[in-house]
Amino acid sequence: MKVMVIVKASNSSENGELPDKALLSAMGDYNEQLVAAGIMASGDGLKPSKEGVRVRFSNTERIVTKGPFAETNELVAGYWVWNVASMDEAIAWVKKCPNPMSEESDIEIRPFYEMADFAEVDNDGSIAEQEQRLQQSIVMQQAKASCYLFFSGRCEEALTYYQTHLNAKIAMMFRFSDSPEPIPEGAIPANFDDKIMHSEFTVAGMKILATDGCIDNQGDGVSYSGFNLTLTIDSEQTLRSVFAALADGGQVRMPLEETFWSPLYGQVTDKFGIGWMLMLPSPDGN
Repeated sequence: MKVMVIVKASNSSENGELPDKALLSAMGDYNEQLVAAGIMASGDGLKPSKEGVRVRFSNTERIVTKGPFAETNELVAGYWVWNVASMDEAIAWVKKCPNPMSEESDIEIRPFYEMADFAEVDNDGSIAEQEQRLQQSIVMQQAKASCYLFFSGRCEEALTYYQTHLNAKIAMMFRFSDSPEPIPEGAIPANFDDKIMHSEFTVAGMKILATDGCIDNQGDGVSYSGFNLTLTIDSEQTLRSVFAALADGGQVRMPLEETFWSPLYGQVTDKFGIGWMLMLPSPDGN
């Protein structure tokens, strides 16, 4: 079950008194325990109500009132969202919490509604379907996509080349021989122990993942189709230099030239089989 654990406001929190270092440290340790236990989904502290507003709904009228608000014991100073097995588990964890205030304080636990609670009203399941779509949209908005490139034995060579000519920054790189678990027999070619199992690098702020994969076809070359990596570079001199480096040993598919969308644009496939589109931004920034 999902619960909200609500830290009620107190005179000190409403006065804007910050916790001392000892309390901050204790709460940090407590949050680490929650995370390690796998129950904490989120949590934050809230500023005093004097920095907030309320919007009152009265028919079609919307009335905005600025804080502070008088009923301190009904205000919220902070919260967590937990995923727990039961209310008893939530209570047990709250009892372990350091006192979040310098005076007596209260923490309230409230379970979230679940779609099953509305089954009688949502008798055709349409609202549940809508909620599922919304939740999926939220998850996808927070997801991150990256290109994953397979170099078939030339990954380290490619990374070194991109470091030299594209100022690539390598954040992570480990080899098949670094695997904490033995590679299954026959899963990789016999000469791949020192090849790249996984790497991460950035070019112009774009995160790219790369590997040698599990197939050795260096002699056949590597062919990629259906996508290109795009670089927008502000300097014409730098753009021409980068384009030339990528074309060295590769193939120019479209030479650098002026287009209606860019003062200078070109397409090239580098010697590792990766397609690139390079362009200068238009003068209006679009």
